Amino acid sequence: MAIIDIHLPKSVAKALHLPANSPERQQIRVLKKLLRKARFTEFGQFYRFDEILLCKNPAKKFRQQVPAFNYSSIYRDWWHKTLDGIPDVCWPGKIKYYALSSGTSEAASKYIPVTNDLLAGNKMVMVKQLLTLRNYENIPFSSIGKGWLTLGGSTDLQKNLGYYAGDLSGITTKKLPLWFQPFYKPGKKIAKERDWNKKLEEIVEKAPEWDIGFIVGVPAWIQMCIEMIIKKYQLNNIHEMWPNLAFFVHGGVSFEPYKKGFEKLLGKPITYIETYLASEGFIAYQDRQHAKGMRLVTNEHIFLEFVPFNKQNFDSNSDMVQNPETLMIHEVEEGKEYALLISTNAGTWRYLIGDTIKFVDKTRCEIIITGRTKHFLSLVGEHLSVDNMNKAIQLAGEQLNICIPEFTVAGIPYQSFFAHHWYIACNEPVDSNALKQCIDENLKALNDDYAVERRSALKEVFVDVLSEQQFLDFMQLKEKVGGQHKFPRVLKDNMLKDWQEYLKAQMAHSK
Repeated sequence: MAIIDIHLPKSVAKALHLPANSPERQQIRVLKKLLRKARFTEFGQFYRFDEILLCKNPAKKFRQQVPAFNYSSIYRDWWHKTLDGIPDVCWPGKIKYYALSSGTSEAASKYIPVTNDLLAGNKMVMVKQLLTLRNYENIPFSSIGKGWLTLGGSTDLQKNLGYYAGDLSGITTKKLPLWFQPFYKPGKKIAKERDWNKKLEEIVEKAPEWDIGFIVGVPAWIQMCIEMIIKKYQLNNIHEMWPNLAFFVHGGVSFEPYKKGFEKLLGKPITYIETYLASEGFIAYQDRQHAKGMRLVTNEHIFLEFVPFNKQNFDSNSDMVQNPETLMIHEVEEGKEYALLISTNAGTWRYLIGDTIKFVDKTRCEIIITGRTKHFLSLVGEHLSVDNMNKAIQLAGEQLNICIPEFTVAGIPYQSFFAHHWYIACNEPVDSNALKQCIDENLKALNDDYAVERRSALKEVFVDVLSEQQFLDFMQLKEKVGGQHKFPRVLKDNMLKDWQEYLKAQMAHSK
């Protein structure tokens, strides 16, 4: 019998905290659990968690009494102590693991605390997600018992004085439960490899020995791996080697720009499952076929708050104001942009995770990720979100019948006004002027503010078509390959400067 067909006993269902009542009640229960566990920590004592727990409305009191933090402020005030080995700062005990997250906005590299409690909560959510496969149609359940190829960060973590640091996927893999290890590929030895290119080569060598049912990872790296396998073994598609491949669990970036090119590597349709697994915790996942978005995890280990992404709560640099308006899950509205604040069982309290989301089905708590608070492009009020960019690129690919696996955009001065400069990865012949027109017209249709500004201060749009390899080489140069690393959709400041210098060097070398 396939594991998905097992009927869960009531005791197991209770242990999994399967939904039983409203998301609001679930969230209040989660908050109380977090507050009780952390009330004797330094943070809990300072912000009087015991007092919050005694209130009739602990969620309201919590939001009044505890300030909202971004990475810089919570690290400066609290987390830096944990790196010195001080216990019981924001969560009971010492922090033994830190997820290294790319510092796209506030720091070169962020050290995000990872506790055993957080990992246990993440694993529980993964089990719940697996159980939701019952909601999908025509699923080959036999594939679930096959290999799970996961392309993640190295399990050979950086060893520091009293703690380890690395990619969250590397930490998670290092602490996989025993029952799952027989299914996990590429196995402990290859997973330990830090050199991403060497890791891929070893995976390609071992690929014929495996029977893979699931692939898990960031789309760009998964696609690269499959292309390498097909090329080495002269296959028509990956199903010639892995006939039981039926699922792709992806996250980190929108899959739509990759889908057209990715499906050329397949011999038959597979099921795509989107997840929202950040360094700070497992936040949401797709729980049914053809869902509009991902369902938020409301009853496990994360307390969620939603900050309306507007001028009242964020300044012109997209920095959150000191006392932002925050809403609970029952107070949000569909179709509006929100920044996420989360509190978790890793001592992450009212923390601005940096992502922006939009509810597409409030009843089911389903969301889509629309971008990053720092990755909105709004030089002159065009308010261009990553979601707008993804859709415009997807439509342009369909209109011109081309694959666009990567792209990025920068806002630049132009004459006395401004312009957008797009860099598009495409390995097929394409007219850059036609591509420019498609992107521009699609954005005008998708975003009214953009359409208005294109008639005034946003004077021009530039498009450079590059190879996908150039994007990958730049990531290699920045030592941001594999795992959860992905190319930023909006280039700003030092990253833009580095990118421009890299392209100049490329041009000089080609001459």
